[in-house]
Amino acid sequence: MRPGLDTGPMEIIGRINRCAALLQQAEDAPLRRAGLSRPEFDLLGALRRTGHELTPGDLARETFSSGAAVTKRLKQLSERGLVERRGDTRDRRVVHLRLTDAGRDLVDGVLPVQLAYETSVLTGLDGPEQDELADLLGELLSRLEGRAGMLRP
Repeated sequence: MRPGLDTGPMEIIGRINRCAALLQQAEDAPLRRAGLSRPEFDLLGALRRTGHELTPGDLARETFSSGAAVTKRLKQLSERGLVERRGDTRDRRVVHLRLTDAGRDLVDGVLPVQLAYETSVLTGLDGPEQDELADLLGELLSRLEGRAGMLRP
C-alpha cells in the first residue's frame, strides 16, 4: 500500500464483503439441495411473507429484481408446480400469482434451516450487541441506498 493512506475503511468494507460471501455460501446450501437458486427462493419467500396473491410487478418491487428476471423465474417455478398463475377477470394482461401447497411446503421446510444457521452465527453476540450491530448495519445500508445514484461508475 501507499504510505500515508488510511486503509481503515478498506478493512471494514473487506470484512463486510467476506462476511456476506460466507453467509451467502452457507445459506445457499439448503437452497441448492431443494433445487432452488437464491433469486427463486426470494420470489417464493415474498409470496409466503405477504400471504396473498401478487402480480409480477409486485414481486419485482418486493425482491428488487427486474421484470424480465421475475418473468423468467416465475416460468421455471410455475413449471415445477411451486407457483400458480391466475388471470385477472377485469384485465387479461394482468396475472396474479400465489404459492401452491408444494411451494409453501418448500419454503416452510427451508426457512427453519436458514434461521437455525443465522441464530448459530449470532450466538456469540448477546442481545444488546446484536441490536447494536443491526443498527450500525442499518445505518450503513441507509447511507448506501441514499447514495445509490451518486456511486462511482
